Order: sequence, then C-alpha cells, then structure tokens
Amino acid sequence: MKPGKSSARIEGRGERAAATRPYLTDIRVYMDSHYHEQLTVRQLAERVHVSPKYFVDLFKKTFGQSAMDYLTDLRINRAKRYLSEPEPLLLREIAQRVGYKDEYYFSRKFKKEVGMSPTEFARSSKHRIAAWSPDMTGYLIALGLTPLAAPLDPKWTAHYYYSYRKKIRYALKLTDPYVTGTFEENADLMARLRPDAVVAGDGLSDEQQDTIGKIAPALFVPTSRELGWREYLRLIAVFLKRTDEAEQWIRGYDKLADEARIQSEAALGDDGILIVRLYGKGLYSYSNRGMEDVLFKDLNLRQVSSGKQSAPIRPEDIRALDPSRILVLVCPESESRAYWLALQHSPEWKTIGAVRSGSIYPISADPWLEYSPVAVARMLDEAMLLFTGKCPNAFLDHVHGGSLPADL
Repeated sequence: MKPGKSSARIEGRGERAAATRPYLTDIRVYMDSHYHEQLTVRQLAERVHVSPKYFVDLFKKTFGQSAMDYLTDLRINRAKRYLSEPEPLLLREIAQRVGYKDEYYFSRKFKKEVGMSPTEFARSSKHRIAAWSPDMTGYLIALGLTPLAAPLDPKWTAHYYYSYRKKIRYALKLTDPYVTGTFEENADLMARLRPDAVVAGDGLSDEQQDTIGKIAPALFVPTSRELGWREYLRLIAVFLKRTDEAEQWIRGYDKLADEARIQSEAALGDDGILIVRLYGKGLYSYSNRGMEDVLFKDLNLRQVSSGKQSAPIRPEDIRALDPSRILVLVCPESESRAYWLALQHSPEWKTIGAVRSGSIYPISADPWLEYSPVAVARMLDEAMLLFTGKCPNAFLDHVHGGSLPADL
C-alpha cells in the first residue's frame, strides 16, 4: 500500500472516531431510556451510521465496557429495583419491563450477573449496601449493617475510620462538610462494585441522583426536611427491610437516654448550657439538630443562647449571658486549633464565670457535627462523661446484644 493512501486512511479513521464519540454519549442516553426494548448492536450502530464492528470497538474504547454489557447492567439494576419493592411484581412482569422476553431467560441472566436468583434476591435482606455520606454510615450501623463502601477519613470521620475501616471494604472520598471530594470518582467506584443498594442524603443534584440510581436501587433520605433521626432511620429501615432492627435501636436509645436524664439532672440541676463554635479566628454562637436532640430534649438541660444562630460572639457577650457551662466546638484544622490555644490565654476569656469555675468543655466535630443514630448515641455518651464523669460507652453492645454490626 502506498504511504499516501495509508496516511489518508488513518487520518480519515481518526476523523470518523472523533465525530462519532459525541454521538456515543447520545446512544448511551438512548439506551438508558429504551433498555426495555429488544436492542441490538446493529440497531445501535445504525443510529450513528457506522458498521456494527466499528461501533462495538469504539463503544468499549470510549466507555470501558461493551454496549451489551452496559445494556445488561441497566436491565439488572432496574430489575433489582422492582425486586426490592415491598410487594414485588411477578417475575414474568419484571422480565418484560426490563427487556427480556420470558422469566426463565431473565432468571438465568440475573443469577449469572448477581450470583443469586431473582427470588432469592427478593427474599433476602439487602446486604451489599453503600453509604454515600458519613451520616448514612451511622444509619446503616444502627440497623446492624456495615456498609460495603462509605466515606472514610482519619481526620473527619475518625470514629468510622478507626472502628470500621477493616470492615468497610471500600473507602469513598469525602465530599462534605469541609473536604472537597470527587463525585465522579465515587460514582465510578460504585459502578464497579455494583452494590445491592445505595443510601444517600437528598443534598445531591438531580443529575447526581440519576447517576447513582443507574448504579443500584437508591434511597435519597430527605435530610433537608426537619425530621428527627428516628423518622429517617425508619424510612431507611423500610427500604432495607429491617424495621425490627430500627425499632430495637430506638427502644435501646430511649431507655439509655431516660437513665442519662435522671443522672444529668441530678448532677447539673438548673445549670445553663451555652454552645459556641470556634472556626478559623472567630467565635460563633452555635447549635444543631443533634445537639438540641441530645442536650435539650433527651437530657432536658437548660439552653443559654444569644438568640442569633451562627452569629459572631465575643467573650464579653458570653460573660453577659453568664452560662454555667460552655461547650466549645473546635474545628479540627490548624488555624482553629491555634486560635483556641490563644483564646484560652486571653484576659477577656479568663473573665467569663464558667471559665473561672473550670466548666469549659471542648468538643470535636466528630460526632457533634453529624446527625445520625450512631452520632447521637455517641453524643449522649460524651455528654454524660463531660457532665457526670460517667460514660455508658456501650450503646452498640446494649442494642445489638454485644456484637458489632454484621460484616457485609
């Protein structure tokens, strides 16, 4: 073959690939909406006007898997959703809805891909569950489940990192509250793991929720709504078919909270509690749902507040409020820690009554910034240790009969 013709052919092939790849994204979107139809490689190739062989090679090169494997993933994941419903459809109906002609072929295909039959999958509780955020880890553990994958970081999720890192097999990147993560990297890992279900908060965009929903059946817990952790736990428990475990956890927590309230009221009496947050070089009035639930509802302590949530507060303002005890939430980064050390030596700080009496209690972001059953239980333990010197520190054992959650 002459050099000129060879170069022209290679150049033409490169131009065709460059022109075709944008359309491949459209093809994948088309497959997302038409997976229930009898799609073939030839039909898909014709939509981008290339040969079937060229389409097969280009699709795999572009997306890392064949078009038919991608189609199978779509169908199986959608079938999992149908099978996870409280009252699943008949296998024949599910097979037709996800693109298979009969339930027998669908059952064989499902078992090959998932490792169990559709019937076994429907009967069993979901086991390979992914938690998209640290607070969702706290909900799964309360249900006796250790997530297959979850965000882990020795600084921001120290409890889960040191207590569960050998059980949580895959670590996701943190995306909040302070550490910027990569949604796409987490989604890619999830797609490779193919969990049975994903539990996430509702602070994701519609596009991100759609991406997660294509990976596995997903529950987006309405954490932006002012519901309590008990309501969230029950919602997740229904989704994962673990309602008995949820009620067991709630009963166990309420029992310990009742006992703790009696002890804290005896130790503190009518003492007023002020919470401040130290971040950067600033001091702010502070509270959140977890703190309010544990300190001012469950333990029935008296809250002292400036009336301005998250507003800057000066030592002289605190002195005027005259709280009996002060919780200081120090953010775990160097500037905040340095300011906290400097503040403790300042003359203005030393004039505060609670400081003079030694009633200052530094607390950390973990668990006090997380809102989950596990975090709330840990707050209860920490509050009792701070205020009474006694800490049950055995809530998981109390609720789950002396054993850690099941390894998934």
